Amino acid sequence: MSEEFKDRIGVEEGEASFADLFEQYSEGGGDNLNIGDKVSGTVIQVGESTVFVDTGTKLDGIVEKAELLDDDGNCTVTDGDTVELYVVGKDSDGIKLSRALSGIGGMAMLEEAKANELPVEANVESTCKGGFNIKIMQHRAFCPVSQIDSSFVEDPEQYVGKTFEFLVTKLEQNGRNIVVSRRSLLERDAIEAASTFVNNTQVGDEVEGTITRLAPFGAFVEILPGLDGLVHISQISFSRIGHPEEAVSVGQKVKTKIIGIEATDKPGRLKISLSMKELAQDPWDTITSTFSEGDKVTGKVIRLADFGAFVEIAPGVDGLVHVSEMSYTKRVNKPADFVSEGEQVSVKIKSIDPEARRIGLSMKDAEGDPWMEVTEKYQTGQKVTGTVEKQEQFGIFIQLEPGITGLLPKSIIARSEKPAAFEKLHSGDTVEIFINEIKAGERKISLTTGDVQEDGAWKEFAPKKSTDSSTASGMGLLGAKLQEALNKKK
Repeated sequence: MSEEFKDRIGVEEGEASFADLFEQYSEGGGDNLNIGDKVSGTVIQVGESTVFVDTGTKLDGIVEKAELLDDDGNCTVTDGDTVELYVVGKDSDGIKLSRALSGIGGMAMLEEAKANELPVEANVESTCKGGFNIKIMQHRAFCPVSQIDSSFVEDPEQYVGKTFEFLVTKLEQNGRNIVVSRRSLLERDAIEAASTFVNNTQVGDEVEGTITRLAPFGAFVEILPGLDGLVHISQISFSRIGHPEEAVSVGQKVKTKIIGIEATDKPGRLKISLSMKELAQDPWDTITSTFSEGDKVTGKVIRLADFGAFVEIAPGVDGLVHVSEMSYTKRVNKPADFVSEGEQVSVKIKSIDPEARRIGLSMKDAEGDPWMEVTEKYQTGQKVTGTVEKQEQFGIFIQLEPGITGLLPKSIIARSEKPAAFEKLHSGDTVEIFINEIKAGERKISLTTGDVQEDGAWKEFAPKKSTDSSTASGMGLLGAKLQEALNKKK
């Protein structure tokens, strides 16, 4: 009889009535508990080497304190905690409890573990054909690859070197043929966890868990040992993400909300849908206090469509840049030709509609309109160098700078001194021409060759104002040359 047990019942050494007291205390005390039973009890006392547990019978349960230590050697339980342990024996000291059978052991202990479906601690030593080599109580055993876990095993090597609890499923030839299964134990625990979960939880409850696995479609969260729920990728964050690893990681503890519980065909298996997003604040609730029309912000292109690009300007908040709002300087036919998914771009907020959850954005307004300064940069009669964009039946489009394109009409080319030189121009060619007329309000610039003839005489090319009242400069050198040509004609 252990000294700690004597202390528990308040008996001094040599006390005459001890035998009678003990007989009364233990009479029929643990008869309803058998080896292999799983006991859920309350910790009564944490001793120096032993922990006493209330088993719900007249006899206390006793578990070695060493079984309840963490990696740093600290006891993981205190008085009043609830623990789940297995009955591994009964004697005059009480009911012996254990997390699992372990140690050197012998065949008798292994046979007892198999007969009573007791979990046994064992180490995964290596992989082999079809499974794993397991060291269990100094004996060698085999675990099929399908029995090492409750889910499909992608990388068998990740289990090597680790210690798990197994059930002995086959014990033959005096220990020369031992087969174990971890999956059976996990499934048994999952059934218990599912039952507890259904009885104590409902849709709408908040639960905390640990992320155990990531998949392209979401993150698996362990809510209880053996019981996982799925946070679909759309429920991880208000922000659009391409893969769960962009927002969460394996081992991370997260708070989730239960949004669905469904039974499956497999006993103990539940389909539990979780949401992290529903516990976070909806960014659209504060959108008008965060952004205003006219703001210039930077965002990420998250999706392209034929009609434009969706740009995320804050987590969970994206707006549309219509294809017509992409550039003043380039002709954009397809958004994919101008921007790409994942690209960071500057945009200006044109409109906000919180009720419809829509934001109108403009990339070209964020860059600025080059036509705003066109009358300051260009004047009628000014000689400029441009790049041919394309030839059309009615003339040649020539780019003066990004976003500023003028038209050299075919009627002007036909009256030029050397029309063939212009008619041979191709896209990308550089050419010198003159500004004929500026209509900034209409975004139009008319060009001329500078040597146009009318009725057999040189047309006088004189400075004039643009039609939107902007001031044009004098002819300068061009006027002098034209005047010299007229004088020669006379």
